[in-house]
Amino acid sequence: MTPLIAIRGLSKSFPGVRALSDVQFELMAGEVHALMGENGAGKSTLMKILAGVYSRDAGEILYDGEPVSFSSPRAAQAAGVGIIHQELQLMNHLTVAQNIFIGREPRRLGVFLDEEKLNRQARDILEHMNLQLNPRAVVGALTVAKQQMVEIAKALSFNSRVLIMDEPTAALNNAEIAELFKMIRELKARGVGIVYISHKMDELKQISDRVTILRDGEYVATVPTQTTSMESIISMMVGRTLTEKPRAENATPLGDVALEVSNLNCGPLVRDISFTLRKGEILGFAGLMGAGRTEVARAVFGADKVRSGEIFVDGAKAAIKSPQQAVARGIGYLSEDRKRYGLATSMDVESNVVMSDLGKFLSLRFFLRKLAIRETVTKFINLLDIRTPSATQEVRLLSGGNQQKIVVAKWLVRDCEILFFDEPTRGIDVGAKNEIYKLLRNLADRGKAIVMISSELPEILRMSDRIVVMCEGRITGELLAKDATQERIMQLATQRETLNAA
Repeated sequence: MTPLIAIRGLSKSFPGVRALSDVQFELMAGEVHALMGENGAGKSTLMKILAGVYSRDAGEILYDGEPVSFSSPRAAQAAGVGIIHQELQLMNHLTVAQNIFIGREPRRLGVFLDEEKLNRQARDILEHMNLQLNPRAVVGALTVAKQQMVEIAKALSFNSRVLIMDEPTAALNNAEIAELFKMIRELKARGVGIVYISHKMDELKQISDRVTILRDGEYVATVPTQTTSMESIISMMVGRTLTEKPRAENATPLGDVALEVSNLNCGPLVRDISFTLRKGEILGFAGLMGAGRTEVARAVFGADKVRSGEIFVDGAKAAIKSPQQAVARGIGYLSEDRKRYGLATSMDVESNVVMSDLGKFLSLRFFLRKLAIRETVTKFINLLDIRTPSATQEVRLLSGGNQQKIVVAKWLVRDCEILFFDEPTRGIDVGAKNEIYKLLRNLADRGKAIVMISSELPEILRMSDRIVVMCEGRITGELLAKDATQERIMQLATQRETLNAA
């Protein structure tokens, strides 16, 4: 049987980085083919070449057995190759229908927008997908899961035969993931070939038929999902065996209370929040999406206006009304959206690492002390094992795991004593996750006080000394690590009846 897509000997280089070298890949019609590899392995680059985002340096792409070369994403879409990026490419102020047919809206007399026809065409696609979505609904008002369905509808409006999904479940909860998987199975049954990029190992067995593994920009293997163990796939990804170590008891006694939050209220998702955080402790914050965990961090950090409540740092009351005041009190916040709030991706590694405390590197004449900057950046590149060709490399060209380490380095340069890590391993691979876990524990052992917000319960259970659980803006329980289980956390994370009765 002729593959729907066949990639042979593909290579691609960027300045200072060889992203792909002699890579091969095949996709059959009606197949879900997972593409796995550590951050920087070349997965997204390979798919962006297929989707017309990048040009290739060498190799060939066959579509239905015929050589193709897409000069742009629009050319790929017209040929039936669609890509759904990890960061959704939607216009939140427009309707569902307007997003699906953006730039291709039906017009009367070639000039006037035919809104009725636009909505009718969108409704036909949504019904074909068995989606209960109003074409007139504004996209910004939809859940992330529904927005993702709009992206899929947009791709299918081009009669896509190939659909590339890059980390499609990164921001979804379990119910939304089940909804997405149902949609994927329906597309598969219609003969659509789906390339599925994900770091979540548990999803592979559920949704994929085969797995292709890349490592350091090179092809490693293609294996059937059902008969290949996850341990084997991970070993192929990282080139070594990773063991999932059980959580060790904290050998270092906890220090004094570094942060105390009392009766904090801020918006609808921070309701009467109280907790303490000790030096040397990792305090996990668990809960479903929309529980208010990120909003608590933003309120403490001064990013959102607090309505009432008190914050104490090292026992002293702190009036924190802005991130600048939080940083001045030794509090750092690593946002879940590192590209939007944590990094200047168009700038180099050096600039990003020192930007949190630039005044430290100014001379008396207000010139930058470049030697001191270079020594500091080199120190943290080595300390955190940031894999970059040089300190002058643009951050956007680095993998997600290395970008995350740069955000950590930025706050360590500032020497913050209290650190909020919001989804610290989202979108990074298993090897990089282990490095982040080791880093968090090392920071705690050095006496840093850490709040870790995570949607992954195994991660929360592995890393936390204590666990605070939230539901709908309130804390519903607090567990010691030794007493915590996934089942107990989920019970507390879904205590809505108690809240509504309150």
